[in-house]
Amino acid sequence: MPLKRIFSVLFLVLLCLGVLQANGEETPYTIIGPEELKGLVDSRADPFVVIDARNPEEYQEVHIPGAINVPQKKFDKYKKLLPTDKNTLLIFYCNGVKCGKSKKAAKLAAEEGYSQIKVFAQGMPVWEEMNYPIKAGADYEKKIETTKVSPGELQAMIAAGVDDFTVVDVRDPAEYDAGHIPGAVNIPVATFASRSGQLDKKKKIIVYCNSGNRSYLGYRKLQKLSYKKIYQTLFADWQTAGMVVVSGTAL
Repeated sequence: MPLKRIFSVLFLVLLCLGVLQANGEETPYTIIGPEELKGLVDSRADPFVVIDARNPEEYQEVHIPGAINVPQKKFDKYKKLLPTDKNTLLIFYCNGVKCGKSKKAAKLAAEEGYSQIKVFAQGMPVWEEMNYPIKAGADYEKKIETTKVSPGELQAMIAAGVDDFTVVDVRDPAEYDAGHIPGAVNIPVATFASRSGQLDKKKKIIVYCNSGNRSYLGYRKLQKLSYKKIYQTLFADWQTAGMVVVSGTAL
């Protein structure tokens, strides 16, 4: 194999492992997946600290058992909570792949001299989605009001042809294939957090299911993933209004 190609392959491997950024800059941390982190939490074989880099309100609502809260935006104030041994493994997390707090906090920890740092990039939403143990606060099950979009409003948005929103069908693929709102993408609610990287945070995200239960869960997951422009509609209302329904394979 030519030397140039060998270096190209090595670069891609390191990029996937989180050792390099896309611009070629070295990072002071590596990426850890949910299964590996769960194994560490269960075994407690080696000394390590799991660190929630989100704000205190998010931490109080729900966090990984045993994690300490060192908010990235107030790192200097909270860094005294970090272990004195700079060789201790630190594992940072926040609200998913599009949340930058864990990586920023990891870099700040490296600047403090910590040498073993990992980032659980998929974060709290995927941890919850995989039904791993959680430490929940009093407001964890608190019901929220979703922002609704009527069939008429959604139809007008689709007809306008403006690419500033994404319609997401959170039902199972078979239901989506049988009939869905034109232009909708299919991300079943059971895998919503793990596949959230497909959704552009700059766009409005409109979730729907048949009657509202699954889209409510999708809505809540988007909130926890720090999406700001979230809306809900119902497929049953869309059908009742006589709007166009299309069928086809899930994207």
